[in-house]
Amino acid sequence: DCMNESPRPPRSLAIDTLRGLDMFFLTGGLALVTALVRVFHGGSLPDWYARHAVHANWEGFYAWDLVMPLFIFIVGASMPYAFAKFAGTPKTRAYGRMARRVVLLFLLGMVVQGNLLSFEPERMKLFCNTLQAIAGGYLIAGICLLHTGVRGQLVAAFGLLAAYWALLRFVPYDGQPGGLFLPGNNLALFIDRLLEGSWHDGTNYTWILTNLAFGALTLLGVMGGHVLRSSSTNMRKLAVLCAAGCGCLLAGWALSFDTPMIKRLFTSSMTLWSAGWCYLLLALCLLLFDVLRLHRLAFPLAVIGSNALFVYLWTETPGLSPEHSLSRALFGGLAKQSGAWGEVVFYAGNYALIGGVLWLLYRKKVFLKV
Repeated sequence: DCMNESPRPPRSLAIDTLRGLDMFFLTGGLALVTALVRVFHGGSLPDWYARHAVHANWEGFYAWDLVMPLFIFIVGASMPYAFAKFAGTPKTRAYGRMARRVVLLFLLGMVVQGNLLSFEPERMKLFCNTLQAIAGGYLIAGICLLHTGVRGQLVAAFGLLAAYWALLRFVPYDGQPGGLFLPGNNLALFIDRLLEGSWHDGTNYTWILTNLAFGALTLLGVMGGHVLRSSSTNMRKLAVLCAAGCGCLLAGWALSFDTPMIKRLFTSSMTLWSAGWCYLLLALCLLLFDVLRLHRLAFPLAVIGSNALFVYLWTETPGLSPEHSLSRALFGGLAKQSGAWGEVVFYAGNYALIGGVLWLLYRKKVFLKV
């Protein structure tokens, strides 16, 4: 049984390297890769690349849409390892740790928003950030981890997806029929605007009801963590992760005929589709770094992933991003003198700066955690 967790194997590199890969693209890697593609494609971008390097405007799913779901999924995959230390201890200890983490993640999300310290209530936005989505998903998954077994957690994941699907699909609101999936007119957005009032961020992203989907995706990540933490062979783990990935992709595709894939709503079809790719990427990292043991390739990704929260805050908080401050001063002039390679020079220098700081923190064993 691939969910048998005794005896405990060493921690898998797959989670740490996959987190590092996600953070690489999220914190400047995409700009660097895009600059390289543009240079080798005569100054323009291939249509297929340009399409997948941006978010879908509403319906649809492109490669760049996977970055946020992957972040949430990886948090879930790490939870079986983190919660193992609470075994045999009072649940109040785990709940205290969970409460602290949820509050800090929520507040850090408001920091990234850039208005936490403005002391102007009209500029504050309650929900607007990936960290707050992680907080909601982590809380739901943590409760399930503490009170149910693996099967219960799996049932909870699909139960949450079913509940979210049914609410969006059938519940009428404010004189509108159920089943609307329009950018400015859907149940999840109506609830956000109703409960947040003037603190709503004004976008068509949704957060409050969408926590059901965040919790489900986190729990699907938890399943991946259980597989990695099991005592099965790596080949057995690979088979289970690939099967889970293909199953989620098939389920998400089938459900999309009824409920469109919309990342801004985190619809159940989109959640299943993104979970499928997350499982397959986790399987790929398991193959590369735990089976084939490509540790030299794993090291830089592990360095980035080890301080994921720090680098996310540094690159996403207004006024702190090296791309818009220090990197401009250090590499802006050289980039202007580099002709067609200017963007590559700038973004390579920018990421060398980020990577250098992360490597120094890694060497000093300094890790920002909540």
